[in-house]
Amino acid sequence: MTQIAPRAKTNRRRAFFTPPVVFALVLIPFTIEAVGVFYPAIQGILLSFVRWNGIGVAEPVGFDNYVRLFTNDIVLYGALGNTAIWLVLFGGISFAMGLAIALLLQADRRGVSVYRTAIFLPMVFSLVVTAVMWTAIFQPRGILNDFLNAVGLEDWTRIWLGDPDTALYAVIVAALWRQIGYVMVLFIAGLKAIDPTLHEAARVDGANVFQRFRYITMPQLRGVNLVIISLLVIDSLRSFDIIWAMTRGGPFGSSELLSTYMFSTAFTDRQLGYASAIAVVIFLLAVGVIISYLIRAFSETKED
Repeated sequence: MTQIAPRAKTNRRRAFFTPPVVFALVLIPFTIEAVGVFYPAIQGILLSFVRWNGIGVAEPVGFDNYVRLFTNDIVLYGALGNTAIWLVLFGGISFAMGLAIALLLQADRRGVSVYRTAIFLPMVFSLVVTAVMWTAIFQPRGILNDFLNAVGLEDWTRIWLGDPDTALYAVIVAALWRQIGYVMVLFIAGLKAIDPTLHEAARVDGANVFQRFRYITMPQLRGVNLVIISLLVIDSLRSFDIIWAMTRGGPFGSSELLSTYMFSTAFTDRQLGYASAIAVVIFLLAVGVIISYLIRAFSETKED
C-alpha cells in the first residue's frame, strides 16, 4: 500500500499536466487573431469618435459622427433600405433554394454528383470574376437582352445595370448564382446526418412527404440552420466586391449598400472617422440579427 500511493499521485500529476506544445498551439492562433482582427476592430471603434482624413491630425468629435449618421445623412437611409432588401432576398432565396436543391440531390443516385458539382461550380470563381461575367450578360447588347429579343419579348429588355429600378436586383441575381451552391453543400451535409430510420418509421405510420419534412427534417436541421443563417447574415452585411465591380453603388445610389457607402466615404471622400462609424453600425446590425435568432432558436429548443 505504501508503494502504490506515490505512484497514484504521480499518475494524477501527469494526468493534469499540460504539455507546453499545447499552450503554443493555442497561443499562436490567438495571437494572430488578436493582432489581425481584434486590434484593428478596436482601433476602428476608436476611430469612429474622431474626424480624420487619413493624413492630418485626428480631431476628437465625440459622438458627432453618430449624430450626423442618424440625423443628417439621407444617403445612409437609402443604403440601409437597400441592405435590408439585399439581406431578405439574397439571404432568403439562398436559404430556400439551397435547401430545395439539397433535398432533391441528397440521395446517392447515379449522376447526382454531376449535378452537385455543376451547381457548386460557381463558388470556385471569385466575386470579381462573377461580376465580370454577369456584367457581360446584363449589357444592353448582352446575352439576356439578345435572348429576350429572340423570343419576342422586346418590351422586357432593359439597361439592367443602368436602370435604378433593376440594378440592385440584377446584382442580387449574380450573387445568388454563386451562393446557392455553397448553401446546398451545407444542407446536404446536414441531411446526411439525419438517421434514415426516423423517416422510415414516419412513412410506416402514414406520414406524407410534407409531414416528414416539417416534423423530422427541419427539427433535425436546427443546428445546420443556425450556422447557415448566421453565415448568410454576415455575408449579406459585408457584401462588397460584386456590387462595387458591377455598379459601384449606382446608378444614383439605387444599389448602394452600407458596405459600399462605407468604402466610398473612407477612400473617395476621405472621411475615415465617419466611415468607421458606418462600420460600427454594420457590426451592430450583424450581431443584433444573429443574437436575436440565437435567442429564438434556444427558446424553441427549451420548449421542445
